[in-house]
Amino acid sequence: MQSINFNGERVYPSKVVCIARNYVEHIKELKNEPPENITLFIKPNSSITNELVLPSFGNCHYEGEIAFVIKDDRFVGVGFGLDLTLRDIQGKLKEKGLPWEKAKAFDKAAVFGDFVEFGGDLSDLSLELYINGELKQKGGYDLMIYKPEQVFEEARKYFTFYDYDLLMTGTPKGVGPFSKGDEFVGRILYKGDVLVENKWIAK
Repeated sequence: MQSINFNGERVYPSKVVCIARNYVEHIKELKNEPPENITLFIKPNSSITNELVLPSFGNCHYEGEIAFVIKDDRFVGVGFGLDLTLRDIQGKLKEKGLPWEKAKAFDKAAVFGDFVEFGGDLSDLSLELYINGELKQKGGYDLMIYKPEQVFEEARKYFTFYDYDLLMTGTPKGVGPFSKGDEFVGRILYKGDVLVENKWIAK
């Protein structure tokens, strides 16, 4: 089983539940239609990693997101995650109306930094992603179409959340491809101050 670091301890999520198309400007940059309702998909435990590895197949894009740790059916922790997406494969699957698993749920497709305990106001959370020192993505609660609480309530209708399962909340504009050797710095901010930060060098 793959694990994450939560408050300095290794814990083992059974799955990652994600929402698609939750930031208006990201929807526009990919020329997608705005969602009529909350659209969910799952990344399995086998996709979880703390390494950033460029796949040897497909056109892989990064998508930075605010991610939450769930325990006892509530948010208990927050961290930065990368939803890696094989954009070319996803496009072909979407055209045919087929599921996205090959594009979203492959091994090492869910990259996570450290998670920290969090019990504050979700509305004060935001993220930043820097690649090679350049700010690529910035967004947060105020820009989300569906807020984390709404996404969680919808997801619970369909999926049982076991302790330490993860919820990803969508990506702001600025997604794109990357190369081996690129340096990523992902930050979660609370009231504008850095709450947790992680760095990766793409392999």
